Amino acid sequence: MDARTLTPRYSVTPQISVEDVPAIAAAGFTTVICNRPDAEVPPSHQAATIREAVEAAGLQFLELPLTHQTMTPENVAQQRNWIESAEGPILAYCASGTRCSVVWSLGQVGSLSVEDIMTTTRDAGYDLSGLRPTLEALAAQEA
Repeated sequence: MDARTLTPRYSVTPQISVEDVPAIAAAGFTTVICNRPDAEVPPSHQAATIREAVEAAGLQFLELPLTHQTMTPENVAQQRNWIESAEGPILAYCASGTRCSVVWSLGQVGSLSVEDIMTTTRDAGYDLSGLRPTLEALAAQEA
């Protein structure tokens, strides 16, 4: 697990495995969000397998598979709602952590400045510079 903190309540990581779950629990995460579609991974890393291990460890498991096509306002709102309503720290995962960072970034428009969003993701190791025009356009709509 390579957890990268975006906020005290939300961290992202590349794909996790069943073997990572004890470390996830020990790190204090209470919720795991899967943002990776099952079609991208073998059965050993699909959501149902990870869910079983996460729930057996006493953590909550949520699933919102994301692609470019499914990065909709509704899915962005769903992820943000989960982040806001979680009982404790969340670890979201996908292939590299980028999609988890993108969905977080889109959900922060109106709450954080575009510059703060870009700085937060950059400091966590994610270059989302290609997302800046979209964030700026969304921020302009919010204003």
